[in-house]
Amino acid sequence: MSMSATLQGCLTDKGSRYEIVRHPYSHSSMETAAAAHVPGDRLAKTVLFEDEQGYVAAVLSSTHAVRLAELSSKTGRHLSLAKEGDLRELFKDCEYGALPPVCTAYGMKTYLDESLVRQPDVYFESGDHEALVHMDGEQFLALMDGAERAHFGRRMQGMSV
Repeated sequence: MSMSATLQGCLTDKGSRYEIVRHPYSHSSMETAAAAHVPGDRLAKTVLFEDEQGYVAAVLSSTHAVRLAELSSKTGRHLSLAKEGDLRELFKDCEYGALPPVCTAYGMKTYLDESLVRQPDVYFESGDHEALVHMDGEQFLALMDGAERAHFGRRMQGMSV
C-alpha cells in the first residue's frame, strides 16, 4: 500500500509542501520514530475514540499519551477507545494502525494536542507502515486547520525528545 488517497487529496487541496520518508516496516509510533531516525516529539500519532455520538480523533506527539479525562472534558463527551474493527471500516484506504492525522477528511471531529503546535517540523503516517510524510511545522498546522487545538497529552515516562 502507498499513501492513502484521502491524505493525498488533502495534501493536494492545501498545496502542501512535503517529502516522503521511507523506513523499515514498523508496528508502533515509537518503533516508527526509531526506524525512520526521526525525533519522537516530532512524530504525530492519531488515536481514535468513540461514544454514542460518533468518533473523535486525537492527534499528538508519539512521546505523549492521551489524558482521556482532559479530552473528554474538552469535548464534553464520555469517550472510550474505538474498536479495532471500526478503524478498518473507517480508514479503508489505510493499513490498520497507520492512520494519518487528517481525520476531518474522514468526517471526524479532530483535536490537535499542543505537543505538536510548536514543533519546527512534523512527521506522520502516510497510511501504511513504511512511509512517513514530513513537512515543516507551518505546513502541518495549515494542513490541520480543521482540527481544534487543545492540551490533552502528557509526556510518557521514560520518553526523551
